[in-house]
Amino acid sequence: MNVLRKIWCRTFQTGMNIVLPLMPYREPKLLEGVKAIPACLKERGVDKCILVTDKGIRGLGLTTPLEEHLREMGIECAVFDETVANPTIANVEAARKMYIENGCKAIIAFGGGSSMDCAKGLGARIACPNLTLQKMKGIMKVRKKLPLLIAVPTTAGTGSETTVSAVITDGDTHFKYAINSFPLIPEFACLEPEVTLGLPGSLTSTTGMDAMTHSVEAFIGHATTIKTRAAAIESVRLIFENLEKAYANGQDREARAKMLRASYLAGVAFTRSYVGYVHAVAHSLGGQYGIPHGLANAVLLPHVLEMYGPTAYKKLAELAKATRLVSGDTDTKEAAEAFIAKIKQMNANMNIPTTLKGIKEEDISMMAAHADKEGNPLYPVPVLWDRKELERVYRAVMEK
Repeated sequence: MNVLRKIWCRTFQTGMNIVLPLMPYREPKLLEGVKAIPACLKERGVDKCILVTDKGIRGLGLTTPLEEHLREMGIECAVFDETVANPTIANVEAARKMYIENGCKAIIAFGGGSSMDCAKGLGARIACPNLTLQKMKGIMKVRKKLPLLIAVPTTAGTGSETTVSAVITDGDTHFKYAINSFPLIPEFACLEPEVTLGLPGSLTSTTGMDAMTHSVEAFIGHATTIKTRAAAIESVRLIFENLEKAYANGQDREARAKMLRASYLAGVAFTRSYVGYVHAVAHSLGGQYGIPHGLANAVLLPHVLEMYGPTAYKKLAELAKATRLVSGDTDTKEAAEAFIAKIKQMNANMNIPTTLKGIKEEDISMMAAHADKEGNPLYPVPVLWDRKELERVYRAVMEK
């Protein structure tokens, strides 16, 4: 990246850091299980709501207890189970149509990151009917309060129940972009380990490494606070201790509960301290090829950390020592390399590949341009890369 652009990016990031304490960040109130959701709705005078999920989640019967609880409390619930893996503008508009036709007053997001993103996009469109989703992309474009939004994560990865972000895909251009606005933070969240018990091993591993990516990128960037550093460290520690347990035994309720906590803390960290180029590249791969976000992050993370080189050693060493991966007197470079090696070993133990299938050389320049536009100047990364430099990342994970 040329010098003038570097100066602009770092100046922008410094300005963001200065105003960070003044931003209206908040955390959702936690509900004790899905049984608490109907009473929460009743207290708010809500008698009609929409449940945003996907066919896989509903087909497993995970939403059945909640639907029954709502019926028992006399609350009508329209179910939108058409959420796709990378929710599109058309997906959100279909949910909006159902919300309006059924006279809904609240939104329950039930699922992984895709369902959360679709529900947030729906809420934003209801709150701002004259703004298209395209016009909402970027920072703080949504300024009106959303309808009551309750998040029930079924994966321990995205942390979307705590964040300001919704990621939407343009079905025509395949461009994946983020909407970042404070009203998108759900008002309530329900961390219910029972709804994650049936998650397949492949999703357990990749969504767990998605949470790891959130924590690591938040920690090694230049926009950390005392709170986000503490949240990131605790999240990484919990993932080190519990992710492989949950992968090996999906019915391990304690491991599942601790992974939900880890994902939540990762969301707390990155919603304030942002992410980095792993996410920028992963979003472009998801938009272009439909590669699941957690898988893309899991594969990309060790590659990008290695490519950051010495600029990230100090922070990675701090993480390695704080999580007791290495002793406190370990050399900085050695500790950083041990941290990256741990990520690689976890991936290998959970059968996560080292490369991604389907990446085409002719698409790399275009995807790198999207990643450049997403990441710069917003993401406070250890070292700044432009489009040409980002192209190396795609080639590093491209199946040979």
